[in-house]
Amino acid sequence: MTRSPANAPTPDICIVLNHQAGADKDGSFQAELDAALDRHPGRFHLQRVDAGGDLRGLIRRAVAAGFSTIAAAGGDGTIGAVAQEIAGTQIVLGVIPLGTFNYVARGLGIPLPLADAVDTLATGSPRPLPVGEVNGRIFLNNASLGIYPAILAQREGVYQRFGRSRIAAHWSVVKTFLRLYRPLSVKVTVDGQAIRKRTPLVFIARSAFQMESFGLQGAEQVRKGRFAVFLAPDVGRLGLMAYALRLAWGDLRAGRDVEQVFGDHLLVETRGRHQVVACDGERERLATPLRFRVHHAALKVIAPASAQAQSQAQ
Repeated sequence: MTRSPANAPTPDICIVLNHQAGADKDGSFQAELDAALDRHPGRFHLQRVDAGGDLRGLIRRAVAAGFSTIAAAGGDGTIGAVAQEIAGTQIVLGVIPLGTFNYVARGLGIPLPLADAVDTLATGSPRPLPVGEVNGRIFLNNASLGIYPAILAQREGVYQRFGRSRIAAHWSVVKTFLRLYRPLSVKVTVDGQAIRKRTPLVFIARSAFQMESFGLQGAEQVRKGRFAVFLAPDVGRLGLMAYALRLAWGDLRAGRDVEQVFGDHLLVETRGRHQVVACDGERERLATPLRFRVHHAALKVIAPASAQAQSQAQ
């Protein structure tokens, strides 16, 4: 659908609206979005993805159509899907936050009100956005293996029954800890230094904003372009529940509660030929070993001018 009058110039921004995103699960934002787009005639081409639709296929068609900017209207998973398809090209990423947590948008200083986010998309300037990559899979906030991918699988079932909300997200954590606790035996090599550990969770952070939101230490290292790697202790179900509560309260401390290391190059080895990895909330089965690296110039994003320093840090 093209949001422009017949005599308007050809749109240069394609918006991919994910109706499955948290804030837009019932399409309630549609009228508000239409009104916001109409304030910038001729700029936007809007494409919708409904439940069960081919999100990645639609993004690839937008790439082939030659749009200079492709914007994700959805949550961090939708943004990550667009980033995956355009990283390494000249296409600029746009963000209209409609998700549950919206870490990418908040970290970039993109306003959460819909009309303000559209105005930013229409008037903002492209900024560099470093991205993480594991075995060809791009991520913006974090990647993890172990208990968190299992939580995401449980979360989808909870969302289907009770709808998308933060309460439902937290309940899926409890259900997973009680039913699916299963630690991994891993070898994590960080800049040549090997760590062997039995752990329920390996968490690799690339968002300084997200780390600070959870009270995690080391955000300044991420801003320097490094990975922050967290290895949870093997403490059983109840111990891991206490661990999650300290994380929710912002009281998780490196050394006391979790082993933490920083590095530029990571190699994660586990048993088996494949491992389920969660990248920005989306689960994917990847071949092992898992090789992580940061791409500093692979992507540009439209963000407020005042957010330039933050965008370089994510």
